[in-house]
Amino acid sequence: MDLSNLKPAKGSTKNKKRVGRGEGSGRGGTSTRGHKGAKSRSGYKRKKGFEGGQMPLQRTTPKFGFKNRNRVEYKGINVAVLQQLADKNIDIIDIHVLKENGLIAKSDLVKILGNGEIKAKLKVKAHAFSKSAIEKIEAAGGTTEKI
Repeated sequence: MDLSNLKPAKGSTKNKKRVGRGEGSGRGGTSTRGHKGAKSRSGYKRKKGFEGGQMPLQRTTPKFGFKNRNRVEYKGINVAVLQQLADKNIDIIDIHVLKENGLIAKSDLVKILGNGEIKAKLKVKAHAFSKSAIEKIEAAGGTTEKI
């Protein structure tokens, strides 16, 4: 072995053609960028949604409706789910209990909804309650508390 037959390790180098290194290289002149225009110049960066000067689709499609920025989004939990938790011998149901059981995410606001039946006497703490949920919880002998 001598210096004349040294090679880099297999897979350590990429076989990439060097662009813009003279006419003899086959990639000289315009350096595969074509003639003129924004793409041929240095520092070119295409903006998201740019369609070459044509009116972008995002601007041509009609907009409608109203999105309220101040909308408060609640995660709904039905009374039937509270009964399932009561079957696991849980008396006080609050945000921490719901998180531990995987029913809500960390930052969710909770609204208790009145779908289903409840028989257990529970103390329920949540951000909001529907009227039917309050009626069902209190009819079963439980209490509701808004956080």
